[in-house]
Amino acid sequence: MLFSLTFALYFVATGTYITFFVTQKKKIRSSARSILLVAGVLHTATFISRYIAAGHTPLTTHHDTISFFAWSMTWAFLSFRWRYEVKNFGTFVSLLILILMIIGAMSSTHIVELPPALQSAWLPVHASIAILAYGFLAMAFCGGLMYLLQERELKKKRFGLFYTRLPSLDSLDNLIQHCVAIGFPLLTMGIITGSFWAKQAWGSYWHWDPKETWSLITWFLYAALLHQRFVSGWRGRRGAILAIIGFAAVLFTLWGVPFLLPGEHSYVR
Repeated sequence: MLFSLTFALYFVATGTYITFFVTQKKKIRSSARSILLVAGVLHTATFISRYIAAGHTPLTTHHDTISFFAWSMTWAFLSFRWRYEVKNFGTFVSLLILILMIIGAMSSTHIVELPPALQSAWLPVHASIAILAYGFLAMAFCGGLMYLLQERELKKKRFGLFYTRLPSLDSLDNLIQHCVAIGFPLLTMGIITGSFWAKQAWGSYWHWDPKETWSLITWFLYAALLHQRFVSGWRGRRGAILAIIGFAAVLFTLWGVPFLLPGEHSYVR
């Protein structure tokens, strides 16, 4: 019931943000933010109720993982919006959150019993940090898409709907940097805490399990983005494209690996 109500609020928030994108009326934007905030609060209550029902941190099923991904992106955006303003960023972010919620709604909500390896205090630490990282990296992905759309408008020299409604390329470039600068350390912490958990559960810090391997590949992609930016002066289009590629690796790590490459992490279904 709580998840359905949360889903409905995200749907309304997204519709309101799209309306603002078209009309550019500030009152509509304020309404969209308020609805998204209420959705985030209700989503938090949803997780608390799932925790009570399950008796453990609800991050081991496909439904719960995707739902927490949407939750983390919501609060990452709201915390970001508290300090920075990027024109119409909420429209793109809310659309991606809604897509995640649709996927979560289509997944089984059945609560499964934890296998012995997952009955550890490392579960909420590792899983929550990793998915929080995904929330900020998802925002970098949105910034990358907005950058490429705005660049396309500028190159065409026929300024249409997007040109007047998207931020400058410099603003979007800084947005990507900011989101990756937060998401990357969280991703690093997620991998480190995961290695400690692996030591406790399976006796060694690293197994080259498919999910571990793809987490490392994802880490290297974002490390390359930051390195090239600060050492080689990468800015603009290349950074936007790498932010999109990095997020594709995030999605494959989260969804593709458990289904296509069986391993120790195949419990997330």
